Amino acid sequence: MRYIRDIYAEAAAAQRPVISFEFFTPKTDEGEENFFTRTMPGLAALRPDYCSVTYGAGGSTQDRTFSMVRRIQTHFGIPCMAHLTCVGSSREAIAGLLREAQADGIQNILALRGDPPEGATAFEPAPGGFRYASELVDVIREVGGFSIGVAGFPEGHLEAKDGREADWRRLQAKIERGADFVLTQLFFDNEFFHRFRAHLTGQLGVTVPLVPGIIPILSAGQIRRFTALCGASIPDALGRRLEELAGDDAAAAAFGVEFAAAQGADLLRAGVPGLHFYTLNKVASTRAILERLGLAAAGAAGEAGAAGT
Repeated sequence: MRYIRDIYAEAAAAQRPVISFEFFTPKTDEGEENFFTRTMPGLAALRPDYCSVTYGAGGSTQDRTFSMVRRIQTHFGIPCMAHLTCVGSSREAIAGLLREAQADGIQNILALRGDPPEGATAFEPAPGGFRYASELVDVIREVGGFSIGVAGFPEGHLEAKDGREADWRRLQAKIERGADFVLTQLFFDNEFFHRFRAHLTGQLGVTVPLVPGIIPILSAGQIRRFTALCGASIPDALGRRLEELAGDDAAAAAFGVEFAAAQGADLLRAGVPGLHFYTLNKVASTRAILERLGLAAAGAAGEAGAAGT
């Protein structure tokens, strides 16, 4: 498998965008089998350059994350990145997980602080654990053998009470400590991303790829739940349109394809290094957006292999 930092470098030299997908971990064995037999073949056929698998609240799907990454790489031949959070783990436990990842052939890690466990009002590190994702980056670098991604927040982190620019300086610190690329939180107004990138590159001297995250709108209720959780805002015009479509999920999903395609086209014109799609484990919307952008099956991962069994 390949390091994601090399994928971005080679795509930049070829002057083409990197296309990547995020998958969430199903909670049950049956859900995982459904993903690999019904969903993954359709998404793999779009030939993303790489994909990533989430970690679950409080590390609740930790074992499933690693097994899914291994299975995607083995059966579909697509480089895959495991999300890893600080939640509930000591430094020693994290180092052990990283060695386990190495043994599983995992070469790419997305280093995240993680959200507070369910029921908690604020994040608290585990005994002997980490309070910040930058500390997790340190350990990943110490263990060695990984390409490291981190999260960025064009509107500022939900908990960043000292403002967006202070949050972006903390992102700069993660990069200085060894992060190779940044994937952003979802957003619906591209001006947030343009300001984010301009500040990081122009004011803070950041040179690693800054990759916007795009989510397909599937329904009005879905996107309002997501933005409430992550702190992203909904522009007034988009909010009004979602209200109009509140009773028609099919129409909302069709509109979501149009909106995401327009958003992606604007970002590509601005020269972003790639687009990272929060697929929600759905094939149809992701495929339709890429087709609108002329990017279906545009990645360099190679032909999809046989479905995992």
